[in-house]
Amino acid sequence: MNNVVLIGRLTKDPELRYIPSTGNANTRFTLAVDKQLSRDKKQEMESKGQPTADFINIGVWGKQAENCANYLAKGRLVAVQGRIQTSSFDGQDGQRKYWTEVVASNVQFLEWGDGPRQGGQQPRRDEGYNPDVNVDPPMDDQFESAGSDPFPF
Repeated sequence: MNNVVLIGRLTKDPELRYIPSTGNANTRFTLAVDKQLSRDKKQEMESKGQPTADFINIGVWGKQAENCANYLAKGRLVAVQGRIQTSSFDGQDGQRKYWTEVVASNVQFLEWGDGPRQGGQQPRRDEGYNPDVNVDPPMDDQFESAGSDPFPF
């Protein structure tokens, strides 16, 4: 079974690109995931200049990739569920290079900003999350049209 669940913060703004041959959207970002260290161990590692987090490469595809590019930014907290994928290629120097990333099947935004990030691709009105729109009906008017029957069903 190849299943990964991570919670962390983006180290930089996500990068959106479209694959020329298929037109599929792909977004990549790096997630800083804190190591579960005691306070003393964390201070010791920080004093030595050692990282107290793991930096995990994340790849997202399709509609979710566009939403990540539009609404995530450096420092935002997200949860990612996916699978680990490794690949290799020959670099320009002729050396074999290896790449490991988590291919996300689900990205949950745990912190929200003020809407689409600046410089990002603007989503169409029918796509993505719009924090200015209330999608829930008002609770006090929910069963008003049910008539005088105390049970609206």
